[in-house]
Amino acid sequence: MPAIRWLLLGALLANVLGLATELVLFEHYEDGWQLIPLALLGVAFLLVIWNALSRSAASVKIMRFVMLLFVIAGPAGIFFHYRENREFQLESDPSAPAWNIFVKAIHAKAPPPLAPGAMTQLGFLGLIYAYRHPSLERTGVPQPVRSS
Repeated sequence: MPAIRWLLLGALLANVLGLATELVLFEHYEDGWQLIPLALLGVAFLLVIWNALSRSAASVKIMRFVMLLFVIAGPAGIFFHYRENREFQLESDPSAPAWNIFVKAIHAKAPPPLAPGAMTQLGFLGLIYAYRHPSLERTGVPQPVRSS
């Protein structure tokens, strides 16, 4: 495997472990929705190990799918964090103008509304790792056409 793939896989592993640690330290498991990123991170950890050890086509295909889930989880998490902050601001001051509510919700410290974007970044990192992976070429999986 070329050095760049090893570096991408290592970066993915480091970030998966770091984000999972952060979510556990912040007790991001109070309800079912909060368990989704932890579950995805756990699956990603196992996939990184599987890819490092086997580099099989199956592991790369599953990596692609899980990384797409990461890309989707980011905006979904941003929505949930923002919604929670907005509801808190509305309870605090129901008569506040909508723009003020938005500004306060987007600047909130807990939960940080844009933090779930890290999931999307990890998803893209994993998809870059899997892009035109050599194990897929050996199995006849269609690859993007190279332009001349």
